[in-house]
Amino acid sequence: MADKEGTAPVHEEEDETDLNYQAPAQKTLQEIQELDKDDESLNKYKQTLLGTGPVVLDPSIPNVQVTRLTLMCVQAPGPITMDLTGDLEALKKQNFTMKEGVDYRVKIHFKVNREIVSGLKYVHLTYRKGLRVDKAVYMVGSYGPRVEEHEFITPVEEAPKGLIVRGIYHIKSYFTDDDKTDHLSWEWNLQIKKDWDNTE
Repeated sequence: MADKEGTAPVHEEEDETDLNYQAPAQKTLQEIQELDKDDESLNKYKQTLLGTGPVVLDPSIPNVQVTRLTLMCVQAPGPITMDLTGDLEALKKQNFTMKEGVDYRVKIHFKVNREIVSGLKYVHLTYRKGLRVDKAVYMVGSYGPRVEEHEFITPVEEAPKGLIVRGIYHIKSYFTDDDKTDHLSWEWNLQIKKDWDNTE
């Protein structure tokens, strides 16, 4: 369900209040590098933000590439990771298992290839039996291009606990930004069980 770069996501579920926020005017990487060249501290800041390595200039490669998502849980018997570079349709059919009541975090790996991207955010809509039961919006921040992947880790969350909440939850995930560009959309399933290897 990955949309092409530059398209706006269709969020019929989006119910955020418009606070008349206007994102700043977009500047190219070259324009930013040309600004205030004689300011040494600003040049150091730019180098920290943008790095020194070459950036990808190939226009056929998306500016933002989300590569994988990991559910980080100390108690898990192994890593719970989904590859977001392959067949996203296959993720819809796969259940990722989590023990009820455990603490976990979500880690997202992504690359910024050409231009600085402002106001990245990860939106996570959770459904059970067709009804939306939760919405989480994580402000990821603004990032510049670099060769290495960026990582974002959410605050600690607690998995639901108790007989009533066990079962399969359908998740719709969106990686978007201030301009509402849909960098990646995908769906997956989280199964809450009594224990990691329990059939309940």
